Amino acid sequence: MERLGTGIGWRPEIADAVERMQGIDWVEAVAENLCPGHLPESLLRLRERGVTVIPHGVSLGLGGADRPDEARLTALAERAEALASPIVTEHIAFVRAGGPLTASARLEAGHLLPVPRTRDALRVLCENIRIAQDALPVPLAVENIAALISWPDEEMTEGQFLYDLVDRTGVRLLIDVANLHTNHVNRGEDPVKALDELPVEAIAYIHVAGGFERDGVWHDSHAHPVPQPVLDILSELASRVTPPGVLLERDENFPEPGELERELAAIRGTLEKARGPVETVGPALRAPASLGETKPEPETDPEPGTDPETDPEPGTEPGTEPETDPARQRLSLAQTALLSALVAGTPVPEGFDRVRLGVQARALAAKRADVVAKVAEELPEILAATYRPAFLAYAQGRPMTGGYRRDALDFAEQLLLAGRPEDAETRRRLRHWWLERSGPAPLSGHPAARLARATRRVLLRR
Repeated sequence: MERLGTGIGWRPEIADAVERMQGIDWVEAVAENLCPGHLPESLLRLRERGVTVIPHGVSLGLGGADRPDEARLTALAERAEALASPIVTEHIAFVRAGGPLTASARLEAGHLLPVPRTRDALRVLCENIRIAQDALPVPLAVENIAALISWPDEEMTEGQFLYDLVDRTGVRLLIDVANLHTNHVNRGEDPVKALDELPVEAIAYIHVAGGFERDGVWHDSHAHPVPQPVLDILSELASRVTPPGVLLERDENFPEPGELERELAAIRGTLEKARGPVETVGPALRAPASLGETKPEPETDPEPGTDPETDPEPGTEPGTEPETDPARQRLSLAQTALLSALVAGTPVPEGFDRVRLGVQARALAAKRADVVAKVAEELPEILAATYRPAFLAYAQGRPMTGGYRRDALDFAEQLLLAGRPEDAETRRRLRHWWLERSGPAPLSGHPAARLARATRRVLLRR
């Protein structure tokens, strides 16, 4: 892995400022926001200057119970090739649940949710990562995420979970020190202990970001300045290993370019102060095989059925259909129950903190409202101050099932069928927006098609 240096998250809102910044060695762009055949001119200019561009995926859901979607993997691979990237990154998270494994409707979280640190989850995650590694043209690195909630009955710490993940798959790590701080505040997890247990030699690069605390809960907003505790964790990590790259993330509430440059300078200063004569930890941690070392052979061959890494679980032998994989089924049931409680208002699964689940549910709804406002920017303009409360009321008990653009159309449709907004001119503008984007009514006899035709007839008469 080449040394990356200091980077910043590329976002369209700050594209011009990023191009003018001095000392930017590389940038990271959200993969799902890029089209390989129509890359933003700003990214192309950066590439021509020799600035490395890395696609950062957010929708694979590698920690979910399902195997990675082939189309999503192909799309991520295409972006890596179009940008000539040395690596691609994703998250250790699940973003959807339900479907065939639980014989239930597919649910979308609209955000990253934590994976339980259990043997089942680790087994599934390892297999999903191997599938992704085989499909991608460059190495994969996976990121630890921030979480508001904890799974009950976890079997490993975060550091142990990540160590075993690297040991079994050779995947690289994208360590977000802001997420370590978030989990310290929200879940009482010691970031120093996590660093003690991490295979730091596997680190591809580091994320640094800001957030805010409210009522004892840390919100990883990526919309606030980087606080000192996050820089302190960066310093602790940099005292153990020299990371190939460090990147500042900012997704919203963008400040003046000068403030971003000051944050980058603080990151560089933290790294310079922390570096000592020893750049890696001692021999107790092994580098994964993909980093140049072979995995040590066990001193004695384990008895069949005793090695959780090499012996398949009953029902997961070669040729077993995914639907009969017990670990995936157990994980799917657990993740579906949690996600349903968060987005559909079903009962809270046993062992979870109800208060924290409520905070997470509200955070997911707020995130959903924010993203819909971006992908359908006319809606906040049409509805003005009523947009947000109206959307949050709509989202309550209505899970997202078809992506954000479909969500925007469904929201507008629900408002119109309810005779809202009350102002006639606003309602006329919203009806025009919906009719223009909802497309021609399908001709099939499917119940959903009949409903779509009926909805259009009702709205056209209004």
